[in-house]
Formats: sequence, structure tokens, C-alpha cells
Amino acid sequence: MSIDTRLALSVGVSSVNTHRRVAMWHPHLSIIVLRIAVGLFFLKALWTKMDGVLLAGAVPFLEVHEGWIGIMPKIVGRQAAENPIGWYKAFLDQTVLTHATLFAHLTAWGEVLVGVSLTLGLLSGCGAIGGLLLSVGYGLAAQHLSPASFGLHYMLVATMPVLFLARSGRMFGLDAVIARRWQQSSLTARPWS
Repeated sequence: MSIDTRLALSVGVSSVNTHRRVAMWHPHLSIIVLRIAVGLFFLKALWTKMDGVLLAGAVPFLEVHEGWIGIMPKIVGRQAAENPIGWYKAFLDQTVLTHATLFAHLTAWGEVLVGVSLTLGLLSGCGAIGGLLLSVGYGLAAQHLSPASFGLHYMLVATMPVLFLARSGRMFGLDAVIARRWQQSSLTARPWS
């Protein structure tokens, strides 16, 4: 008698299916949930780094928030001050901080575009690559500051290739609509979807 059968009999279960296989019933649902959750994580930049304005007084448009442009060099300066990775410290000091306004715009727009891409499953291959680049950059900059930052960025770095390789937008995303409707479109090929 197996251990499982003995354990079941000891708690009052009369029969046990000991040959039952454990499998993922719907692995695509896990990918969908993962893609949308990571997309929403990046999409939070809409509230933290972007600001809504009216162009010509009538057309709504997003622009990078002045607060983000002002605080980003201070954050990067703190990250660079004690960064143990010499070449990345030099990159932060000599490139990012000397062009702080440009990099504030790039990071804010990058996070928004990655968030929209992954949340909607639209051009999700590009979104996953963009998310990987942002996560690697943020991870290298902040890995020495706290264990939480270290773990978060490495989790994101590990997640992005999964989303890219699984073609996550083809599962409950706009990439699936594009692939069904325009099968010969270049948007259905790598790296787009």
C-alpha cells in the first residue's frame, strides 16, 4: 500500500486515485494573467511620470510630468553614487546625468508604451523587448540599494523572455485579432507580435 493511500485511509477517505496526473490545465491563462499584470505594472507610469495637457487648447495629449524631469536626476545620482558596477556607474554619470531631460522622457514614454503593449497584447513582442531593456537598465542601476529592488528587477528580467517567446499577445490580446484578420501582415511576425 502506498503512502498516499495510507494517508487517505487514515483521514477517512475510502478510495484514492493514486495514478492521477498533475498537469497545468490552462497554461495560456497563466501567460495572459502574467502579461496583463506586468503590463499594468509598467502602465503605472501614466500616473507617476506623465501629465495630460491640451495641445492648441483643444487636443488632449500626454507629456512627461515636470516633477519626473526634476526628480529623475536626483534618483539616478543616488543610484550612481555607490554603484559597484564600474562601467554602469560611468554610463549613469557620463551619459544619463549629462542628458537627464532626454533620459527622463525616454524612461517615462518607454514605460507607458511597454505598459500599453503588454496590457492590450498589442505588438507584445516589442513590448516584451522594451520591458526587458528597461528592467535590465533599472536593475543594474538600483541592484545595490535594496534587496527588494534587486528581486523585482530580476523577476521582470526573467519574465520578459517568457512573454516574448510565448507570443503572449496572441492569447487574449490584439495581436491575436491582427493575426486572424491580416494573416500575411508583417505585424504578425517576430519581433512585433
